[in-house]
Amino acid sequence: MRLIPALILLLALLPLPASAQGTRYVSDKIFVVLHRGPGTDYKWVARLTPGTRLNVVSTDGDWTKVTTSRGTEGWVRTEYLSAAAPAQVLLPAAEKKAEELTSANRDLEAQLALLTDEKAALESQLLAATGELDSVSTSFNDLKQISGNAVQLDVDNRRLVEDAENLRSRVEMLEGENQRLQDKLQSEGFLNGALAVLLGVIITLVVPRLVPKRRRNSEWA
Repeated sequence: MRLIPALILLLALLPLPASAQGTRYVSDKIFVVLHRGPGTDYKWVARLTPGTRLNVVSTDGDWTKVTTSRGTEGWVRTEYLSAAAPAQVLLPAAEKKAEELTSANRDLEAQLALLTDEKAALESQLLAATGELDSVSTSFNDLKQISGNAVQLDVDNRRLVEDAENLRSRVEMLEGENQRLQDKLQSEGFLNGALAVLLGVIITLVVPRLVPKRRRNSEWA
């Protein structure tokens, strides 16, 4: 029982026989005769119009065994078969695609017309809003003229506040600069004092060594 799945897998992996050719189409001819066997001396089974889709069963020399979509089986000359669909099949598909594109184009044109109408409505609303804005601006200008003094006082007050803030900031900056200078002066005074002490020590230690000692008067002179 365990061999059955292995055999099925092996059969699935085996290549198809050379006679299996896949799907073929009747080429661009007026019609093609389907015979019972691989030769013209066999009886006719059916007449195939160009573009007829056939399933290939096997191939024997110049003849190919095929089946139609209705299950009819027979032989047809290999030269009359084509791997690609002929124009009789492609043309209707192309025409259908063109009709679909034309319909889609109509839909796009309709949407464009709707968008154009919406744009016109928005432009009308914008024009009305612009008129209202002009009216409000006029009223605001009148109000500014009436309360011009109050507005000017408010502006002056804000300017004075800003000036006071700027002066306060400058004073704080000057105070910081003054403190920095004082610290610098104190540091310089400390360094000067230290240098003076160091110089005194040097003079005390070095100068006596530089002055020659006087010889004592000899008692035997």
